[in-house]
Amino acid sequence: MKKLHLVLMLAFVFGCFLQSCNDGKTYAELKEEEADAINAFLAKNDIEVISEEEFLRDTVTKENQYVLFDDNGVYMNIVQRGVGEKLGDGSYEIHSRFMEIALQDRTELFASGDTLLANMHWNDYPAAQTEAENFRRDVSGDSYSATFMDRAKMASYNESAAVPSGWLVPIPFLKISRTPEESKVSRVKLIVPHSQGTMMASQYVYPCFYEITYNLGR
Repeated sequence: MKKLHLVLMLAFVFGCFLQSCNDGKTYAELKEEEADAINAFLAKNDIEVISEEEFLRDTVTKENQYVLFDDNGVYMNIVQRGVGEKLGDGSYEIHSRFMEIALQDRTELFASGDTLLANMHWNDYPAAQTEAENFRRDVSGDSYSATFMDRAKMASYNESAAVPSGWLVPIPFLKISRTPEESKVSRVKLIVPHSQGTMMASQYVYPCFYEITYNLGR
C-alpha cells in the first residue's frame, strides 16, 4: 500500500511539473498540439504516409514516403538500407551520425525548426569514430536495450545514457555494415514523438525530426 501511495505521489508531482513547464496545459492538450505539429510537418513537406501492412510487403520506402508504426507513433523513411546484414541476437557496437530538429515551438527553450543537436558533417564524412554517437545495442529475441558509450553528445545533452527508443525502431529493417562509404551507409529519416524521444522531449512533450546513419563498430 505504501508503494502504491509513493507511485501515485510521484505521478502527481511529475504531472504538476509538466504543467508548470508548459503554461499550465494538460498532458492531453500537449499531446494534441504535438499531433498537430506532426501533421503540419507532413503537409508542409508533402510527405506520403503508408501503413505498416503496406511497408512490410517489401520493406521499402520511396522518396518522401514514410511508414507510420502504430505501436509507437514513429514515422520512418529508409534513405539507404545499407550493404551489411540484418542484426540478429547479440551485442553490437553502433556508430551513428545524426541531426535533430524540433517540430514544435517550446518558447522557453527553442522555436520550431531549430536544430537542437547534430554531428553530421557530410563534407568530411566519415569523421573519426570519436565524433560519432557510439552506443551498444543488446538483443535477445523480442527484448532489446541500448546505451550510449564514451562521452556521446546526445547522452550529455539528454542527461541520460539511454538511447531514445525512436532511434532503435529502424534497426531491424537495415543492413548495417562497417563500411565508411557515404553511399553505402545505413541511413534513415524519422519523425519521433515525445514518448519515443529524448528525456527533454518527454518532459516538455514535443516531436523531433531526425536524420540518422548507422555503422557497426568493433
